[in-house]
Amino acid sequence: MIEWIAPVTALATAGWFSQRYAWWRPAVPWTRPRILMYHLITRPQRGSRYRGMKVAPEDFEKQLAWLQREGFHFATVSELIASPPRSRTVAITFDDGYEDNYSAAFPLLRKYGARATLYLVANRTDGTDWSAKKKAHHNSGELSREPKLADSQVLEMLDSAVFELGAHTLTHANLAQLSPAERRQEIAGSRQWLEDRFGVPVKSFAYPFGIWDAQDEQLVHAAGFTSAVTTHSGIDSAPFARPLALRRVKISGKENLLAFRIRLRTGRRGLWK
Repeated sequence: MIEWIAPVTALATAGWFSQRYAWWRPAVPWTRPRILMYHLITRPQRGSRYRGMKVAPEDFEKQLAWLQREGFHFATVSELIASPPRSRTVAITFDDGYEDNYSAAFPLLRKYGARATLYLVANRTDGTDWSAKKKAHHNSGELSREPKLADSQVLEMLDSAVFELGAHTLTHANLAQLSPAERRQEIAGSRQWLEDRFGVPVKSFAYPFGIWDAQDEQLVHAAGFTSAVTTHSGIDSAPFARPLALRRVKISGKENLLAFRIRLRTGRRGLWK
């Protein structure tokens, strides 16, 4: 009976690996640009509810180094919309406006000649735990305690030409819970507020929590945005059929470089993620 242990173990390991990484999934052509979704660049603490949102700086650097070695071109989301991207193009995006986007991500982006789009919440200092707007029981205060970007830091990031600025509503609102007038204010108002504050054009929008519907798409268009990103996993072809509902490749702090490479290849990691 002992002689069966090794083959059975090997088979179980192979099955786990195949399900976890779905290495067999067909690759999406490299002519399609990859839009990568990040939030925080910080080392996650043990027991963190939002560990997946927190990519350690050393892991982020490994990812940038791999992209550079593999010959990827870096672009902003607005650049993807403005002209057909070259093969092997990535657009790095950061949602919300955490301070480590300046202290940790910014220096690494410059080191590797990378570009990024920052989807910034206008009101970042009211102490609200944004996650509770989606699920009330997530009101742990963990994200509200994460330091947020100061306007002076945002200005430095924009002046460097490493970052373009995108809107992420005025208050990180859950649009599904708002009236049409409130939705319009959160969407159009955020663009106006950011352009007035930072003196740059704001052409791209990110739906908070990835929650939106056709009405929100219409409001985004009416507000003058030329693109909008979701949290739906995937890789769209360019020119984009739905530039106001772009899919992204989710980058998780719980995964290694192999998982990152598979996500870049297929848009997903594993069977369902």
